Amino acid sequence: MSPVSGRIPVSILTGFLGAGKSTLLNRILKDPATSDTAVIINEFGEVGIDNFLVEASGDALVELSNGCLCCTVRGELVDTLAYMMDGIQTGRLQPIKRVVIETTGLADPAPVMQSVMGNPIIAQNFELEGVVTVVDAVHGVSTLDRHKEAVKQVAVADRLVISKLSLADAQTVETLNDRLRALNPRAARVDGDKAEAGSAAILQNGLYDPATKIADVDRWLKAEIAGDHHQHDHHDHGHHDHDHGHDHHHHHHDVTRHGENIRSFSLVHDKPIDPMAIEMFVDLLRTAHGEKLLRMKAIVALSDNPERPLVLHGVQSVFHQPERLPKWPEGSDRLTRMVLITQDLPESFVADLFAAFTGQPRVDRPDRAALEDNPLAVPGLKM
Repeated sequence: MSPVSGRIPVSILTGFLGAGKSTLLNRILKDPATSDTAVIINEFGEVGIDNFLVEASGDALVELSNGCLCCTVRGELVDTLAYMMDGIQTGRLQPIKRVVIETTGLADPAPVMQSVMGNPIIAQNFELEGVVTVVDAVHGVSTLDRHKEAVKQVAVADRLVISKLSLADAQTVETLNDRLRALNPRAARVDGDKAEAGSAAILQNGLYDPATKIADVDRWLKAEIAGDHHQHDHHDHGHHDHDHGHDHHHHHHDVTRHGENIRSFSLVHDKPIDPMAIEMFVDLLRTAHGEKLLRMKAIVALSDNPERPLVLHGVQSVFHQPERLPKWPEGSDRLTRMVLITQDLPESFVADLFAAFTGQPRVDRPDRAALEDNPLAVPGLKM
Protein backbone atom coordinates (compact mmCIF):
# COMPACT_ATOMS: atom_id res chain seq x y z
CA MET A 1 0.00 0.00 0.00
CA SER A 2 1.47 3.34 -0.99
CA PRO A 3 1.06 6.53 1.07
CA VAL A 4 -0.94 7.94 -1.85
CA SER A 5 -3.74 5.36 -1.64
CA GLY A 6 -3.77 4.95 2.12
CA ARG A 7 -1.73 4.54 5.28
CA ILE A 8 0.91 1.83 5.61
CA PRO A 9 -0.15 -0.89 8.10
CA VAL A 10 2.14 -1.40 11.10
CA SER A 11 2.15 -4.69 13.01
CA ILE A 12 3.75 -4.98 16.43
CA LEU A 13 5.34 -8.32 17.34
CA THR A 14 5.91 -8.66 21.07
CA GLY A 15 6.36 -11.35 23.69
CA PHE A 16 8.50 -12.02 26.72
CA LEU A 17 12.20 -12.96 26.63
CA GLY A 18 12.70 -16.44 25.20
CA ALA A 19 9.14 -16.79 23.90
CA GLY A 20 10.35 -17.07 20.30
CA LYS A 21 9.61 -13.70 18.68
CA SER A 22 12.71 -13.69 16.49
CA THR A 23 12.14 -17.29 15.39
CA LEU A 24 8.57 -16.44 14.40
CA LEU A 25 9.65 -13.27 12.60
CA ASN A 26 12.20 -15.19 10.55
CA ARG A 27 9.49 -17.65 9.50
CA ILE A 28 7.12 -14.83 8.56
CA LEU A 29 9.80 -13.12 6.45
CA LYS A 30 10.22 -16.28 4.40
CA ASP A 31 6.63 -15.89 3.20
CA PRO A 32 6.69 -14.26 -0.27
CA ALA A 33 3.68 -12.19 0.84
CA THR A 34 5.97 -10.21 3.17
CA SER A 35 8.00 -8.74 0.33
CA ASP A 36 8.17 -4.93 0.45
CA THR A 37 8.10 -5.04 4.25
CA ALA A 38 10.16 -2.85 6.57
CA VAL A 39 11.26 -4.54 9.80
CA ILE A 40 12.12 -2.43 12.83
CA ILE A 41 13.90 -4.23 15.64
CA ASN A 42 13.32 -2.28 18.83
CA GLU A 43 16.05 -4.10 20.75
CA PHE A 44 19.19 -3.16 22.65
CA GLY A 45 20.94 -6.49 22.20
CA GLU A 46 21.55 -8.68 19.19
CA VAL A 47 19.32 -8.20 16.17
CA GLY A 48 17.26 -11.35 15.79
CA ILE A 49 17.14 -11.57 12.00
CA ASP A 50 19.11 -14.52 10.66
CA ASN A 51 20.15 -15.57 7.15
CA PHE A 52 18.76 -12.38 5.66
CA LEU A 53 21.35 -9.70 6.21
CA VAL A 54 22.98 -8.40 3.05
CA GLU A 55 24.60 -5.07 3.74
CA ALA A 56 24.04 -2.04 5.88
CA SER A 57 23.54 1.23 4.07
CA GLY A 58 24.72 4.57 5.41
CA ASP A 59 21.13 5.23 6.48
CA ALA A 60 21.34 2.63 9.27
CA LEU A 61 18.86 0.55 7.31
CA VAL A 62 19.75 -2.97 6.25
CA GLU A 63 18.43 -4.46 3.03
CA LEU A 64 17.46 -8.09 3.49
CA SER A 65 17.92 -10.69 0.79
CA ASN A 66 14.15 -11.00 0.34
CA GLY A 67 13.84 -7.29 -0.46
CA CYS A 68 12.74 -6.18 3.00
CA LEU A 69 14.29 -3.28 4.85
CA CYS A 70 15.52 -3.69 8.39
CA CYS A 71 16.80 -1.35 11.07
CA THR A 72 17.52 -1.38 14.79
CA VAL A 73 16.00 1.39 16.90
CA ARG A 74 17.96 2.74 19.82
CA GLY A 75 16.36 6.17 19.77
CA GLU A 76 12.81 7.33 19.14
CA LEU A 77 10.59 5.05 17.11
CA VAL A 78 8.73 8.10 15.80
CA ASP A 79 11.97 9.43 14.31
CA THR A 80 12.60 6.13 12.57
CA LEU A 81 9.12 6.00 11.03
CA ALA A 82 9.36 9.65 9.94
CA TYR A 83 12.78 9.00 8.41
CA MET A 84 11.42 5.96 6.60
CA MET A 85 8.44 7.86 5.21
CA ASP A 86 10.67 10.72 4.05
CA GLY A 87 12.96 8.24 2.29
CA ILE A 88 10.04 6.62 0.48
CA GLN A 89 8.52 9.93 -0.57
CA THR A 90 11.84 11.26 -1.88
CA GLY A 91 12.73 8.03 -3.67
CA ARG A 92 15.74 7.35 -1.43
CA LEU A 93 14.09 4.16 -0.15
CA GLN A 94 12.00 1.62 -1.99
CA PRO A 95 8.21 1.76 -1.43
CA ILE A 96 6.95 -0.56 1.30
CA LYS A 97 3.60 -2.25 1.89
CA ARG A 98 3.85 -2.83 5.62
CA VAL A 99 6.00 -2.33 8.71
CA VAL A 100 6.70 -4.94 11.40
CA ILE A 101 8.07 -3.73 14.73
CA GLU A 102 9.64 -6.36 16.97
CA THR A 103 9.81 -5.05 20.54
CA THR A 104 12.31 -5.95 23.21
CA GLY A 105 11.07 -8.80 25.41
CA LEU A 106 10.89 -6.56 28.48
CA ALA A 107 8.92 -3.82 26.74
CA ASP A 108 5.51 -2.48 27.60
CA PRO A 109 3.93 -2.44 24.12
CA ALA A 110 1.72 0.59 24.84
CA PRO A 111 4.36 3.28 24.08
CA VAL A 112 5.16 1.52 20.79
CA MET A 113 1.46 1.52 19.87
CA GLN A 114 1.17 5.16 20.88
CA SER A 115 4.14 6.09 18.68
CA VAL A 116 2.18 4.90 15.66
CA MET A 117 -1.17 6.37 16.71
CA GLY A 118 -0.34 9.50 18.67
CA ASN A 119 1.95 11.54 16.44
CA PRO A 120 -0.14 13.42 13.83
CA ILE A 121 2.49 13.12 11.08
CA ILE A 122 3.05 9.41 11.74
CA ALA A 123 -0.69 8.67 12.04
CA GLN A 124 -1.25 10.37 8.71
CA ASN A 125 1.03 7.89 6.99
CA PHE A 126 0.92 4.74 9.14
CA GLU A 127 -1.93 2.65 10.57
CA LEU A 128 -1.67 0.33 13.58
CA GLU A 129 -2.60 -3.02 12.06
CA GLY A 130 -2.49 -4.92 15.31
CA VAL A 131 -0.45 -6.54 18.06
CA VAL A 132 0.79 -10.13 17.87
CA THR A 133 2.09 -11.51 21.18
CA VAL A 134 4.16 -14.69 21.36
CA VAL A 135 3.61 -16.76 24.53
CA ASP A 136 5.83 -19.66 25.58
CA ALA A 137 3.63 -22.71 26.31
CA VAL A 138 6.17 -24.23 28.72
CA HIS A 139 7.02 -21.15 30.80
CA GLY A 140 4.08 -18.87 29.98
CA VAL A 141 2.18 -19.24 33.27
CA SER A 142 5.24 -18.62 35.46
CA THR A 143 6.24 -15.67 33.29
CA LEU A 144 2.78 -14.13 33.69
CA ASP A 145 2.97 -14.70 37.45
CA ARG A 146 6.31 -12.94 37.75
CA HIS A 147 6.35 -10.16 35.16
CA LYS A 148 3.74 -7.44 34.75
CA GLU A 149 5.18 -6.58 31.31
CA ALA A 150 4.26 -10.05 30.07
CA VAL A 151 0.72 -9.62 31.39
CA LYS A 152 0.31 -6.35 29.50
CA GLN A 153 1.73 -7.88 26.32
CA VAL A 154 -1.01 -10.51 26.48
CA ALA A 155 -3.78 -8.11 27.52
CA VAL A 156 -3.39 -5.73 24.57
CA ALA A 157 -2.85 -8.41 21.90
CA ASP A 158 -5.09 -8.90 18.89
CA ARG A 159 -3.58 -12.34 18.33
CA LEU A 160 -1.70 -14.72 20.63
CA VAL A 161 0.80 -17.14 19.09
CA ILE A 162 1.53 -20.00 21.50
CA SER A 163 5.06 -21.28 20.94
CA LYS A 164 6.63 -24.59 22.05
CA LEU A 165 3.28 -26.35 22.39
CA SER A 166 4.88 -29.67 21.41
CA LEU A 167 7.18 -29.40 24.45
CA ALA A 168 4.45 -28.70 27.02
CA ASP A 169 2.25 -31.26 28.79
CA ALA A 170 -1.54 -31.11 28.48
CA GLN A 171 -2.15 -29.79 32.01
CA THR A 172 0.33 -26.95 31.53
CA VAL A 173 -1.32 -25.97 28.26
CA GLU A 174 -4.79 -26.07 29.81
CA THR A 175 -3.68 -23.86 32.71
CA LEU A 176 -2.08 -21.41 30.29
CA ASN A 177 -5.18 -21.28 28.08
CA ASP A 178 -7.36 -20.55 31.12
CA ARG A 179 -5.02 -17.72 32.08
CA LEU A 180 -4.95 -16.26 28.57
CA ARG A 181 -8.75 -16.42 28.31
CA ALA A 182 -9.06 -14.57 31.62
CA LEU A 183 -6.67 -11.83 30.54
CA ASN A 184 -7.80 -11.46 26.92
CA PRO A 185 -10.83 -13.55 25.93
CA ARG A 186 -11.20 -11.91 22.51
CA ALA A 187 -7.70 -12.41 21.11
CA ALA A 188 -7.38 -15.21 18.56
CA ARG A 189 -5.00 -17.97 19.72
CA VAL A 190 -2.75 -19.68 17.20
CA ASP A 191 -0.51 -22.75 17.56
CA GLY A 192 3.00 -21.47 16.86
CA ASP A 193 4.05 -24.87 15.52
CA LYS A 194 1.53 -24.68 12.67
CA ALA A 195 2.34 -23.25 9.24
CA GLU A 196 -0.33 -20.57 9.72
CA ALA A 197 1.76 -18.89 12.43
CA GLY A 198 4.69 -18.35 10.09
CA SER A 199 2.70 -16.63 7.35
CA ALA A 200 2.10 -12.99 6.49
CA ALA A 201 -1.59 -13.52 7.36
CA ILE A 202 -0.69 -13.65 11.05
CA LEU A 203 0.11 -9.93 10.87
CA GLN A 204 -3.33 -8.95 9.57
CA ASN A 205 -5.28 -8.02 12.69
CA GLY A 206 -6.43 -4.47 12.09
CA LEU A 207 -9.72 -3.01 13.23
CA TYR A 208 -9.85 -1.47 9.81
CA ASP A 209 -7.64 -0.90 6.82
CA PRO A 210 -8.05 2.21 4.64
CA ALA A 211 -8.47 0.07 1.53
CA THR A 212 -10.90 -2.45 3.06
CA LYS A 213 -12.46 -0.59 5.96
CA ILE A 214 -15.85 -2.25 5.90
CA ALA A 215 -14.50 -5.77 5.45
CA ASP A 216 -12.12 -5.38 8.38
CA VAL A 217 -14.71 -3.84 10.68
CA ASP A 218 -17.06 -6.67 9.72
CA ARG A 219 -14.39 -9.21 10.73
CA TRP A 220 -13.80 -7.43 14.04
CA LEU A 221 -17.53 -7.14 14.78
CA LYS A 222 -18.15 -10.83 14.14
CA ALA A 223 -15.31 -11.76 16.47
CA GLU A 224 -16.63 -9.35 19.08
CA ILE A 225 -20.21 -10.64 18.89
CA ALA A 226 -18.88 -14.18 19.16
CA GLY A 227 -16.95 -13.07 22.25
CA ASP A 228 -20.13 -11.63 23.73
CA HIS A 229 -22.02 -14.85 23.09
CA HIS A 230 -19.22 -16.88 24.62
CA GLN A 231 -19.36 -14.78 27.76
CA HIS A 232 -23.15 -15.05 27.90
CA ASP A 233 -22.59 -18.69 28.73
CA HIS A 234 -21.32 -17.58 32.10
CA HIS A 235 -23.15 -14.36 32.93
CA ASP A 236 -26.43 -12.57 32.89
CA HIS A 237 -25.71 -9.41 30.90
CA GLY A 238 -27.80 -6.37 30.34
CA HIS A 239 -26.39 -3.99 27.77
CA HIS A 240 -22.86 -4.79 28.88
CA ASP A 241 -20.88 -7.78 30.12
CA HIS A 242 -20.75 -8.11 33.89
CA ASP A 243 -17.47 -9.97 33.93
CA HIS A 244 -15.96 -8.16 36.90
CA GLY A 245 -12.41 -8.85 35.90
CA HIS A 246 -13.16 -12.45 34.94
CA ASP A 247 -12.94 -13.41 38.59
CA HIS A 248 -15.51 -16.15 38.02
CA HIS A 249 -16.06 -19.24 40.06
CA HIS A 250 -14.42 -21.30 37.31
CA HIS A 251 -11.15 -19.32 37.43
CA HIS A 252 -9.25 -20.09 40.62
CA HIS A 253 -6.77 -17.23 40.68
CA ASP A 254 -4.07 -16.58 43.22
CA VAL A 255 -4.85 -13.01 44.25
CA THR A 256 -1.15 -12.12 44.28
CA ARG A 257 -0.80 -12.84 40.57
CA HIS A 258 -0.08 -10.12 38.07
CA GLY A 259 -3.07 -9.29 35.93
CA GLU A 260 -5.79 -9.97 38.47
CA ASN A 261 -6.94 -6.37 38.03
CA ILE A 262 -7.02 -6.46 34.21
CA ARG A 263 -10.48 -6.67 32.67
CA SER A 264 -11.78 -7.15 29.16
CA PHE A 265 -15.42 -6.25 28.60
CA SER A 266 -17.79 -4.73 26.09
CA LEU A 267 -20.47 -2.05 26.14
CA VAL A 268 -23.37 -2.33 23.72
CA HIS A 269 -25.95 0.38 23.01
CA ASP A 270 -28.97 0.05 20.75
CA LYS A 271 -29.81 3.71 19.96
CA PRO A 272 -27.87 6.33 17.96
CA ILE A 273 -25.69 8.47 20.23
CA ASP A 274 -25.25 12.23 20.10
CA PRO A 275 -21.76 12.99 18.72
CA MET A 276 -21.07 15.41 21.56
CA ALA A 277 -22.00 12.78 24.14
CA ILE A 278 -19.59 10.17 22.76
CA GLU A 279 -16.87 12.80 22.44
CA MET A 280 -17.30 13.84 26.09
CA PHE A 281 -17.41 10.22 27.27
CA VAL A 282 -14.22 9.27 25.43
CA ASP A 283 -12.47 12.49 26.42
CA LEU A 284 -13.24 12.02 30.11
CA LEU A 285 -12.18 8.37 29.98
CA ARG A 286 -9.00 9.25 28.11
CA THR A 287 -7.92 12.27 30.17
CA ALA A 288 -8.96 11.14 33.65
CA HIS A 289 -8.24 7.41 33.34
CA GLY A 290 -5.83 7.09 30.42
CA GLU A 291 -3.23 5.06 32.32
CA LYS A 292 -5.89 2.50 33.22
CA LEU A 293 -7.35 2.24 29.73
CA LEU A 294 -5.03 -0.28 28.10
CA ARG A 295 -6.98 -0.42 24.87
CA MET A 296 -10.33 0.49 23.36
CA LYS A 297 -11.94 -0.36 20.01
CA ALA A 298 -15.41 0.82 19.10
CA ILE A 299 -17.93 1.20 16.32
CA VAL A 300 -20.54 3.84 17.14
CA ALA A 301 -23.90 4.75 15.61
CA LEU A 302 -24.14 8.55 15.76
CA SER A 303 -27.42 10.44 15.77
CA ASP A 304 -26.30 12.93 13.09
CA ASN A 305 -25.93 10.13 10.52
CA PRO A 306 -26.66 6.62 11.87
CA GLU A 307 -25.96 5.07 8.46
CA ARG A 308 -22.27 6.02 8.66
CA PRO A 309 -20.78 4.53 11.85
CA LEU A 310 -17.80 6.03 13.63
CA VAL A 311 -14.73 3.86 14.30
CA LEU A 312 -12.60 4.55 17.39
CA HIS A 313 -9.29 3.02 18.45
CA GLY A 314 -7.31 4.09 21.50
CA VAL A 315 -4.37 2.97 23.62
CA GLN A 316 -4.34 4.58 27.06
CA SER A 317 -4.68 8.35 26.56
CA VAL A 318 -3.78 8.27 22.85
CA PHE A 319 -6.58 7.82 20.31
CA HIS A 320 -6.28 7.48 16.58
CA GLN A 321 -8.12 10.07 14.52
CA PRO A 322 -11.78 8.90 14.50
CA GLU A 323 -13.07 7.79 11.09
CA ARG A 324 -16.55 7.47 9.60
CA LEU A 325 -17.25 4.41 7.50
CA PRO A 326 -19.24 4.90 4.29
CA LYS A 327 -21.78 2.34 5.56
CA TRP A 328 -22.29 -0.48 8.07
CA PRO A 329 -20.93 -3.94 7.24
CA GLU A 330 -23.46 -6.15 5.47
CA GLY A 331 -25.72 -7.97 7.92
CA SER A 332 -24.47 -5.96 10.91
CA ASP A 333 -26.87 -5.43 13.83
CA ARG A 334 -25.90 -1.73 13.67
CA LEU A 335 -25.43 -1.53 17.41
CA THR A 336 -22.83 0.67 19.03
CA ARG A 337 -20.24 -1.74 20.37
CA MET A 338 -17.18 -0.86 22.46
CA VAL A 339 -14.50 -3.25 23.64
CA LEU A 340 -12.32 -2.07 26.50
CA ILE A 341 -9.31 -3.60 28.19
CA THR A 342 -8.69 -1.87 31.51
CA GLN A 343 -6.38 -2.14 34.50
CA ASP A 344 -7.61 -1.05 37.94
CA LEU A 345 -10.68 0.44 36.27
CA PRO A 346 -13.86 -1.49 37.15
CA GLU A 347 -16.32 -2.31 34.41
CA SER A 348 -19.20 -1.01 36.53
CA PHE A 349 -17.58 2.45 36.72
CA VAL A 350 -17.09 2.66 32.94
CA ALA A 351 -20.59 1.31 32.28
CA ASP A 352 -22.17 3.86 34.63
CA LEU A 353 -20.18 6.66 33.01
CA PHE A 354 -21.28 5.53 29.55
CA ALA A 355 -24.90 5.25 30.74
CA ALA A 356 -24.78 8.82 32.08
CA PHE A 357 -23.58 10.27 28.79
CA THR A 358 -26.04 8.24 26.72
CA GLY A 359 -29.02 8.80 29.01
CA GLN A 360 -29.63 5.12 29.76
CA PRO A 361 -31.79 4.17 32.74
CA ARG A 362 -29.78 1.73 34.83
CA VAL A 363 -32.17 -0.79 36.34
CA ASP A 364 -29.31 -2.59 38.05
CA ARG A 365 -28.49 0.43 40.24
CA PRO A 366 -30.55 0.93 43.40
CA ASP A 367 -30.15 4.70 43.07
CA ARG A 368 -28.13 7.34 41.28
CA ALA A 369 -25.83 8.12 44.17
CA ALA A 370 -22.91 6.12 42.80
CA LEU A 371 -22.79 8.33 39.74
CA GLU A 372 -23.96 11.66 41.12
CA ASP A 373 -21.56 11.48 44.06
CA ASN A 374 -18.70 10.72 41.73
CA PRO A 375 -16.32 13.72 41.80
CA LEU A 376 -15.65 13.22 38.08
CA ALA A 377 -19.32 13.57 37.18
CA VAL A 378 -19.95 16.41 34.77
CA PRO A 379 -21.83 19.26 36.54
CA GLY A 380 -25.49 19.41 35.63
CA LEU A 381 -25.48 16.01 33.95
CA LYS A 382 -28.31 13.89 35.28
CA MET A 383 -29.42 10.47 34.21
